[in-house]
Amino acid sequence: MAKTKTQRIAVPKPFLERPPAVSGLLAPQNFMRGLGLVLFIGAAVLPFISASPYLISILTSAMIYIVLAMGLNVVVGYAGLLDLGYIAFMAVGAYTSGILTTQFGLSMLETIPIVVLACIVAGVIIGGPTLRLRSDYLAIVTLGFGEIIRITANNLQITGGPSGIHGIPTWRFFGWSFADGLDIGGIHFNSKILFYYFVLFVGIGLAVVAVSRLGKGKLGRAWKSVRDDEDVSEAMGINGYKTKLSAYIIGAVWGGFAGTLMASHLSAISPNSFEFLYSALVLMAVVLGGMGSTPGVIIGALFVSLAPEFLRDFSEWRFLIFGVLLVVAMIFRPRGIWPANAVLPFLKKRSIPQVPATSAVGVVGVEDGPDGPDEVVIVEKTEKEKD
Repeated sequence: MAKTKTQRIAVPKPFLERPPAVSGLLAPQNFMRGLGLVLFIGAAVLPFISASPYLISILTSAMIYIVLAMGLNVVVGYAGLLDLGYIAFMAVGAYTSGILTTQFGLSMLETIPIVVLACIVAGVIIGGPTLRLRSDYLAIVTLGFGEIIRITANNLQITGGPSGIHGIPTWRFFGWSFADGLDIGGIHFNSKILFYYFVLFVGIGLAVVAVSRLGKGKLGRAWKSVRDDEDVSEAMGINGYKTKLSAYIIGAVWGGFAGTLMASHLSAISPNSFEFLYSALVLMAVVLGGMGSTPGVIIGALFVSLAPEFLRDFSEWRFLIFGVLLVVAMIFRPRGIWPANAVLPFLKKRSIPQVPATSAVGVVGVEDGPDGPDEVVIVEKTEKEKD
């Protein structure tokens, strides 16, 4: 039997050596992680400095907005899908948990799997037939979906109709509830502060870490490829429809989880809590902060949720001032307050390698190995050799 010959092609060396990664505290990734950790610790220490019910309430709402905006960032920032009815998924999560807790006696923790399943079903129902649309057509369909959910909740008896659902309980774990409070080291933590810490550690920690990791993984790179050019990404072997549907479903689950947190925080929900204005505000938070940027989305969500509260002293002028601030921010930062590629000027940057004076690269021939031709010879000609 004749011996089979194998053909080997020698891989040429790169023309430019990749510079080593930047290390140290001033490396962009290390600095942002350290800054995020400092802010996270600051938020955890804040109730020991001031624990007024008003401050804890608005900060809890702001953090729930961050969770909601992180979910929309997957849809809009990573996958490039313009969604004008994202608040509908928050409504699905809030009404599902509200109905199960008030009418069937389940705890909030026990409703989470059902909420996730309901949001997946809602994401498939709206995303399945419509994600083949693009641009303005997709935006109109999602806007209609948001209004359909709100009108349906307004007309169903199980959702309480226009009055909504009241008396939604707080979170309970194995017989112990946040309403019971907790004493640690002689310090009493009431239900509002316990829920604040729950949203901070579970909601913010899970949302920020998970979405950031998804954006840097294989699926996140596929989302960004479809966002930049869907036709080219499909030519490279990426299924654009399935990729967009996965982003839509993951965003729906995040919205449903935020709805569960909001229902528990307010203890009452109604159709007026899920109007189009709130979808526009969450979308504004993502665009204003910087689409696809985790720090930017956090900044945008905090600005959108807290600015009207800080401007409350201006009475009827506060929304006008809020709108002016938004316009000014978009004029001076058209790509967002903190774009995805933003790097602070004082941080270290990777050095740029010098390009050698190479004018021609070509294949000269094939050298014979022991068993026949097996190597391709790559020759580089510099300017001196060319002369």
